[in-house]
Amino acid sequence: MLNAYPDSVGGKLSDLVTLLKRPELANAFSLLYILPTFFNSDLDRGFSIIDYGINQELVLPQDLDELDRLGIMFKFDLILNHLSVASPQFRDLLEHGDASEYKDFFVDWNAFWSCCSQPGDDGYVIPHDEHLQKLFLRKPGLPILKVGFPDGSERPYWNTFYQQVSYRPVSATAFAGLRGVTPETAAQIATTINAAIETEPDIDRIYLDRHDYLRDEIHAILKGHRSYLGQMDLNARSEKVWEFYDQTLRQLHDYGAKIIRLDAFAYLHKEPGQANFFNKPGTWDYLQRLRDMARQYDLVIFPEVHAEYGKGLHREVAHEGYPIYDFFLPGLVVDALDRAVTAPLLRWIEEIKTHRLQTINMLGCHDGIPVLDLRGAEVDGVYQSGLLGDPEIEAVVERIIARGGRVKNLYGPDGRKIAYYQVNATFYSALGEDDRKLLLARAIQLFMPGIPQIWYLDLFAGRNDHVAADRGGAAGHKEINRSNLSNEEIEARLGWPVVQEQLTMIRLRNTSDAFNGELTVHPAAPDCLHLSWHHQGSTATLRANLRSCAFTISARDASGAETLIVNQQGKG
Repeated sequence: MLNAYPDSVGGKLSDLVTLLKRPELANAFSLLYILPTFFNSDLDRGFSIIDYGINQELVLPQDLDELDRLGIMFKFDLILNHLSVASPQFRDLLEHGDASEYKDFFVDWNAFWSCCSQPGDDGYVIPHDEHLQKLFLRKPGLPILKVGFPDGSERPYWNTFYQQVSYRPVSATAFAGLRGVTPETAAQIATTINAAIETEPDIDRIYLDRHDYLRDEIHAILKGHRSYLGQMDLNARSEKVWEFYDQTLRQLHDYGAKIIRLDAFAYLHKEPGQANFFNKPGTWDYLQRLRDMARQYDLVIFPEVHAEYGKGLHREVAHEGYPIYDFFLPGLVVDALDRAVTAPLLRWIEEIKTHRLQTINMLGCHDGIPVLDLRGAEVDGVYQSGLLGDPEIEAVVERIIARGGRVKNLYGPDGRKIAYYQVNATFYSALGEDDRKLLLARAIQLFMPGIPQIWYLDLFAGRNDHVAADRGGAAGHKEINRSNLSNEEIEARLGWPVVQEQLTMIRLRNTSDAFNGELTVHPAAPDCLHLSWHHQGSTATLRANLRSCAFTISARDASGAETLIVNQQGKG
């Protein structure tokens, strides 16, 4: 499965279609995971959905027809937890207030916590401490965005992820009608205000000097020039939200989707007194309802869940019959190749086989390289070990940072960092931009159980883009791994051996009948891997030395003919 944004290659989805038609990529991919700038969105590179209509700046309906003719099926995201403030539903709420048909479509923070909170100083309530300490926060501070309504009131709405409040410049004429204000004074106020709002989003903190007696009037004018960006949490207690999910699943089916990734689903179910992440049994109830909806449209859904390995959530989700994302593999592969050890990786392979977990695995992706997922955790008072110990995880993080990676953290209710969440880097840079390591990493991924998902930038040996990350500011860490490649760059890189060898291995994985069978893990030295797949006379075998990065891949078809697919020599 190839994974890319519509504009990752060339600038439009049609350029990616052209690439997939090239002979170099023949029979390499049968699935395409198109990220959500495919839809109309406004920030977070597509994960703030305005609506699920096609973004015609990047995508045309004939692109989907062309992909269908190539026999390529689609995977799309359904962002369950939130919609953009620019969505029709939230705009209707802002315009009509309590008279809006979407009054209950989003989570009113104060109403939600009315049972168990105390008034705060800024118009929002603060949950009692026993509730506050259970919140799982993705950014410093409370997860709220205060918005203005037609009656002049302001209300806080639940906003787990991104938000931004900005103000349009104000002309002097807007202040000219204030009491005691001359045209010259109005111009001075406008100059002060317009300079301040460029750097200070909190208008209460703007210094007005001798005009402070007009603070209330100035604030009222500024609120009329206010605009929002943000991902507003949906209220899944509202039947209108479920009608929206059903309509969206039908729409995705009509685009040709086969697989639907449920983004941020674990944040959807909210209940006072519980954590706001993977509440039980509410989350299971929601998932079952979504699965029943999806089956009407012949869609397979799989939930995205990030959690420590020790919590066992991945097994719970799989036990309920859902495919899971293998967020453990990227960190395990970096660790295995850097330390030349296979034991943690083999432990994970054995678990997949024993529990028959259905997985979609990856090395790089549009987000970072997960590290939190590898940790152990305490469950019911008993510590369950992780796939790696904390010292090994910290070492993985530090090595990737030393190679140019950036870090994303998690926060407690007091705004302090409580843990690393992920490290942002291309997988190629995370491995020290070593072609041999990248090729062996790809070989390991392709021999893992599950569906391999290939991030376009790693396929083309992309390096960390620090310029893009810096340009993105405080939220720019993800841009380090999202560089668009021009058609000229693609043309040049298709000639690189590291790209050609990856495509050779990917083509084998996509076409060999052996991978429809069973995986065997053969005995090998602690720094070596010996894996083979078998099905109805076809076999595919990987033999690798992690210390030298030497490896071979061979394949035998049902007739008994054997072919050496890859033979990478060791370092030195």
